[in-house]
Amino acid sequence: MTRLLLCALLACPVYAADATILARELDDIGRIATVMVDGDLCQRILTPRALQYMFRKDPRDQYADSNNYDVDDESFIRTKKTLIRLAQLSQFPVDVNLWMPLPGTPTSIHVVIRNRREISQFWEWGKLRQEMFPAMKVVLDTGRRITVKNKPGYISVLAPVRNSVGDIAGLVEVAGRLHPDERENVK
Repeated sequence: MTRLLLCALLACPVYAADATILARELDDIGRIATVMVDGDLCQRILTPRALQYMFRKDPRDQYADSNNYDVDDESFIRTKKTLIRLAQLSQFPVDVNLWMPLPGTPTSIHVVIRNRREISQFWEWGKLRQEMFPAMKVVLDTGRRITVKNKPGYISVLAPVRNSVGDIAGLVEVAGRLHPDERENVK
């Protein structure tokens, strides 16, 4: 009996993923995302104002950067819808997150869109910008998809996002968990 049928019969909403099948599905979604996610649109999401605040630390307001984070609404919504649709290509609960390098800072990266389940091996809670992870740098430099299994129980595929002239504008993290917990982030 297949796992899906067994879960349907037992009415279990979430089930453990087979690592090989999950990794294959994440890689397929990453390959599709490289073609479907519009890099030009992604490059318009973060506004100049938000970018300015991201690099300025106000000693009187430690949250000034996140309080002044704004986006180009149309670009953000169109891209987020695409990422949500891509996540639906898997039989397992997955997220497709958008990461973009920050202009003028070759070692920094920014998670522009996190999705529904908040699955990520890389995002550190509350941080607008982070040091770029080595696997992300490889994807941005080479355009290759990479599977990452650094965090126990997680599998991520990093895939490039290109703009209309073929330059790599950012990357998507297609992330899943072997034993998902739908209530993990409910406090």
